[in-house]
Order: sequence, then C-alpha cells, then structure tokens
Amino acid sequence: MDKRFVALLLMVMTMTVAVNAQRTAYPGGKAYFFRIALKDKNGSAYSLKHPEKFLSEKAIERRRRQGLPVDSTDLPLAQRYVDGVCEMGVKVVGQSKWNNTLLVSTNDTTVRERVMALPYVTGVTLVLVTPDSIRPSRRVTYERQIPSHTDTLGYYGPARKQIETLGGIRLHEAGFRGQGMTIGILDGGFMNADSIPYFRNTHILGTKNFSHPLNNDVCSELDHGTMVLSCMGTNIPGYHVGTAPEADYWLIRTESGYFEQPCEEDFWAMGAEFADSVGVDLINSSLGYNVYDNGRGSHKYRELNGHTAFISRTASMLARKGIILVNSAGNEGNGYWKKIGVPADAEDILTAGALQPSLVNAPFSSLGPSDDGRVKPDVMAIGNPSSVVSGRGKVTTASGTSFAAPITCGMVASLWSALPHLTAYDIMDLVRGSADRYDHPDNVFGYGIPDYWKAYQNAIGK
Repeated sequence: MDKRFVALLLMVMTMTVAVNAQRTAYPGGKAYFFRIALKDKNGSAYSLKHPEKFLSEKAIERRRRQGLPVDSTDLPLAQRYVDGVCEMGVKVVGQSKWNNTLLVSTNDTTVRERVMALPYVTGVTLVLVTPDSIRPSRRVTYERQIPSHTDTLGYYGPARKQIETLGGIRLHEAGFRGQGMTIGILDGGFMNADSIPYFRNTHILGTKNFSHPLNNDVCSELDHGTMVLSCMGTNIPGYHVGTAPEADYWLIRTESGYFEQPCEEDFWAMGAEFADSVGVDLINSSLGYNVYDNGRGSHKYRELNGHTAFISRTASMLARKGIILVNSAGNEGNGYWKKIGVPADAEDILTAGALQPSLVNAPFSSLGPSDDGRVKPDVMAIGNPSSVVSGRGKVTTASGTSFAAPITCGMVASLWSALPHLTAYDIMDLVRGSADRYDHPDNVFGYGIPDYWKAYQNAIGK
C-alpha cells in the first residue's frame, strides 16, 4: 500500500475521532416526539366570558383596541384530555391552544396506537426522532468595546442604505422610531445579544426558549437571531442604528441547530402563542421550512396555501389576534425548490423578499405566488447584503431574506408607532399600498419596495 495513502488515511481517521470526541449523547437519550390533535375543548375550565382568567392583560387590550373578539382558539386545552393522554405514558413537551394540539415525547414507539385509540384524539403525527448525539455549541468571544473611528459614517452607520431605501429616515426624523411597539423575534439563537456593546441601548424585555434540547440561555448559541435583532434594535448613533431603535424586544428561540424536523413548526407555534401572551405587537420570523431530515413531513408546492402546513395555519391566525407577522420569503431562488417556504405562504402577513443594493432582486430570494394565487412575496427590502452585528460583536454584512425581514419588521413597527390607533390589517394594507409595484405585482418583487414615509402620509391624508 502506498505510504502516502496510508498517511492520508491515518490523518482522516484521526480527524474523525477528534470530531466524534466533541459529540455528546442527545440529552435525555433517544426519544420520539408526537403532535397529538384533540377533537374539541369540551369540559374546559375556562369561559370566553372571562378572558382575564386565561389571557394576559396586554393580549386582551390588544384585541380590544383593534375590535377583535376573543374566540375558542384562545381557550386553554381541556385538562381532562391532557391528563388522559399523559396516562398513556408520555411526557408533555408543550401545547398549542390555537391548534388544540399537544406535543409529547416518549421512548416507546408503540404508544402511538394507544393514544390514537382515545376517543378525543383525532390525529397523532411523528414530528421528531432525536439524533443519537449532538455537537454542543458554546458562546464565542465577542468584542467588549465598540471600536472608535475618526471618519464619520453618519447617524445610521453602515445601516443607512437599507433604511433610506424604504423612506425610513424621514419617518424616523419625524419622531417615529418604534416607541410603544413590542416585537417578538422567533429565531434560532441570540448569541451574546445580552452582552454585546452594540445592544447596550436596545430594550430587551425578556427571553424564552421552546427549542430542544431545552437550554434556557437563548444567548449561548447560534447568532442568526443576534444579526436579525441588530437590523431592528441597534441604537448606537454613528455606528449602527436599526429600523426600530426605540421598540421593545422579546427574544424567543424556536429553531434548533441540531436537526431540521417538523417539530420545529410546533416550537414556532408555541413561540407565537407566548409572544401573544406577553403583549407583542409584531413578530419577526426569519425562518422557513420545506424539506426535513429524512423527508419525514416535508412539504409540497400544493401545500403552500396558508392552511395546510401546521406552522402556516398558526401564522394565518396572528392578524386575528392583532399581531403583524413579518416572515422571510426564503433563500431558495437559486435552488431546486425555487419558491417560498412555510410559513411565508400564510394569509394576512407580510412576506419579505431580498434586494441587492442596486434594488434588483437577490437571485436567491424565493419566488411566489402562494399555491392559491396570492401575491408573494408581499414586499422587498435590502438583503444581499445587509449590515448586521454578529455574535462576535462586530459590524459586518450578511445575506439572506432573513435580514430583509427584520429590516421590514422594524420599519413596520416605526410606522405603527406613528399610527397606533390603526389595526394590524390597516397597517399591512398601508405598507403594501405604498410599494412601487402595487398596481402591477409579480411573483419576484410582490408589491415591490415600500415607502414608509409615503405610507404615513397616505394615512394622515397628505
């Protein structure tokens, strides 16, 4: 055998051993997660006549302000059904009252048939088979000081272009910068967002994790959410200012970095319902799904109708709760899928596609329309590249509709802060109506590039 080949083989084996040595067994061991759909909410201990017993004051006030009713989807699950399912030997991981579903885990695959036999269960879907092992991620080091510079970059720093393109500077100069608005960010992790100096003036109200394996420190791994937050929430004049620098933020982790499986739709639904409970006005979701590990639960084009996918059904409810969802269109334009994913297909949301600085579409930006013929994406913003702050605490650039979405979301929040008496539906209509292709939308740009100053002017009749 060739000595060089032997040496190469030994090197590969050594590297493989080193990589495997970094892996640890999946916390809790092998498990199977099932989504259990319940028939109804009969016997619930709660009544629509007393929403204060199951909804927060902020959630009730948002509905009241927009003339929206509290309905049966807001009612908690019937506890007797939950107890009956648990008697089958499963552990409840979470639940969705909007969808009347439970998410449970077990190491016994035969439990599925027993649960399905319960008279109040209408469906049992396998949504996660945990991996045998994972490679834990850890916090990276970050810049503890904002570097000084002698040449001025202007008030917004390198983020100016992505705000100016949308008429955002005039809106901000008029005093509308997202104050009074609360934004929930559903994402995969917010590495060091609790420590990086660029966020020292950012109003972070709290954090919550719904992803598994459960880690209550959402700022300890993955910095995708950190970059997303920076597009909206940074407020360091002369260095980096986002599209809603005076809004309040909840950092909510729903995406796992260890697998891509349908349970992430359940995590997302749980995160959205939590965001409702803490009184958010808007949600930014720079997440999307189409193909899952091993093909289990993967979506098809015909499902892009806003109602078939579990996550999209949930997203389509948000405006009825008084919440605006801004979701990234997806980055499949150059790939085989081409189209938007879920929940970008949802009804009554704003789906954001990505522009290049020249204001032509980014080649990767996913295409519409939805399967039922609705215009998608809805609007566009710069996303190839966008100015962001990374988990290492550095101003840099990143590309993706993931960043077009928060740039959009922050501008929507700033517009709504100027017009707080309007409903979620009103604001979304204003945004679409201000866009440069509103009269001739297409499946690449949607309604086009909004002008948020124009939207404000249109609202006040000027």
